[in-house]
Amino acid sequence: MIHEQLKHLDTKELELPETVFVRDIESKVFQSIAMQCLAKIEGVAVLEGNLIDSLLGRDPFERVKGIFVEQDQKTHSVNVKVEVNVAYGVSIPDKADEIQTKIAHEVARLTGLHVASVHVVFKNLIHFEEKPATIFNQYSDEF
Repeated sequence: MIHEQLKHLDTKELELPETVFVRDIESKVFQSIAMQCLAKIEGVAVLEGNLIDSLLGRDPFERVKGIFVEQDQKTHSVNVKVEVNVAYGVSIPDKADEIQTKIAHEVARLTGLHVASVHVVFKNLIHFEEKPATIFNQYSDEF
C-alpha cells in the first residue's frame, strides 16, 4: 500500500537537507604541534610536569605544562598560549616573534584553522651551562 503511494510521488518534490561536515580537533593535537615547533627553536625550553607525572609513567607530551589552547567553533579560529623558559643572553622580543611565527604557521598549515593569537609567556631564565633537566635526569639518583 505505501509502496504504491511512493511510486506516484515526484522525487523532485523531495528536498534533502544539506550535508553538514564536522571536524573536531582535540587540544592535545594543538599541544603536540606547539611542542614540535618549540623543539626546533634554540634557546627555549618548555615547562615540564612534576615527579608524580614521572612516577605515573605519563607520556612526555602529557607531562609538559604551559601549552594552552582555546578553540572558537563559530569563527573557526584558535588561540594558543605557551609558557617557556628562555636561555640567558637570548633576545626575548626576537625569540617571542620566532615562537609566535612558527606556531601560527604550523597550526594553520596542519589544521586549516585561523590562528587568532599566540601568547608567549617567559616564565624563567636558564643558563646555557644548565641544560633544562628532564624529570628523569633530575630524580634518577633517588630511585
